[in-house]
Amino acid sequence: MQSRTRIRLIEPADAVPIAAHRARDIDAEAFRRYEPAQPPEFFTADGQLERIHRLLDGHRAGTAWPCVVLDQDGQVIGQITVTGILPQPHVRRASLGYWIATTAEGQGHAGRAVALALALMTDELGLHRVEAGTHLENIASQRVLRRNGFTPYGVAHSSIHLDGRWHDGLLWERILGD
Repeated sequence: MQSRTRIRLIEPADAVPIAAHRARDIDAEAFRRYEPAQPPEFFTADGQLERIHRLLDGHRAGTAWPCVVLDQDGQVIGQITVTGILPQPHVRRASLGYWIATTAEGQGHAGRAVALALALMTDELGLHRVEAGTHLENIASQRVLRRNGFTPYGVAHSSIHLDGRWHDGLLWERILGD
């Protein structure tokens, strides 16, 4: 059976659907609890286009691999990004972040997108280690990471400012190719 979820390198044309998802979802309680405050232009196509250009600059520099998550119809439903890529032989690691639009939650897209990103990091980027972080209360994201072989390894105290106060984060790791 073919997966219903795909990932591909982000493109400037993705600014419109990403902005639409972000603008709609920022009012959703689930997003507001886990997303830092952003300026109004972040939720516009122009703001996302500017962000996409920065991400693609990182991709050209070899420090990032920004992808969109696509559903079975090829529609953009989220994003998964490998950042902080350190490809040196003695390190070979990166960080992983992702989000799925509220309209596509609960359908397994996040788990499949993480699995696809792990394959990309192993097979194409030759990385050895990947790290991720979650809000302590984001149980759904923790389930996604755990199902993809991540294990928690620590707490980052007061690591992210959300909804007017500092919150702790749970740190996750996975060794690739073992």
